[in-house]
Parts: sequence; structure tokens; C-alpha cells
Amino acid sequence: MKNLSTVAAAVLAFATFAAAAQDGAASTPGTNTPRIDARQARQEQRIDQGVASGELTRRETRRMNRQQAAVNKAEDQAKADGTVTAQERRRLTKAQNATSRHIQRQKHDAQERPASAPKP
Repeated sequence: MKNLSTVAAAVLAFATFAAAAQDGAASTPGTNTPRIDARQARQEQRIDQGVASGELTRRETRRMNRQQAAVNKAEDQAKADGTVTAQERRRLTKAQNATSRHIQRQKHDAQERPASAPKP
């Protein structure tokens, strides 16, 4: 019984340490980009909504997804050295602005995804 409680205490201590380590990594000053992450998520939702409504063609969707991936890659590169500088944040915001404009233009142009033929 004593061995079981010792093992349980060790597991609990390890879990607490692991959780604290994750919290510390997530809150490392200089690498947090919550506004950028939230905006990326909103832009991905706009793309998904455009696909669902037929406002975006397959080609436009692929292009928008590639642009989103490029912004995500740039964000990862900015975080790689452990600090996202103000200049890097401006560059990311500028890239997001361009992507946002492209999403808006493509969703509101005259092109629509053709409706698929109904199945018999």
C-alpha cells in the first residue's frame, strides 16, 4: 500500500511539473502572438464560409489557403529565435492585411463555384 501511494505521489508531482512547464512555455514573453493567431483563425473561417456558400472556386480556395500557410510559416520563423520583434509583428500584420483583402475580393467577385449536378 505504501508503494502505491508513493507511485501515486510521484505521478501527481510529475503531472504538476509538466503542466507548469507548459504554462511557462506558453507564456514566454515575446513569443506570444494571440492577436495574430485569432486573426488567422477568423480568416480561415471566412475562407471556409466562402467555400460553403460557393463564393470561392476551388482555385481561389487553394490560393487563399496557400496565403494563410505562408503567414503561418512567417509567424513560425518569427518565433524561431524566441522573440517576435515589433518589426516582425508589423510584417505579419501586413501579410494578414493583404490576405484579408484577397479573401474579400475573391468572395465578392463574379465567379462562383458551379453547382454540382444532382444525382439521379
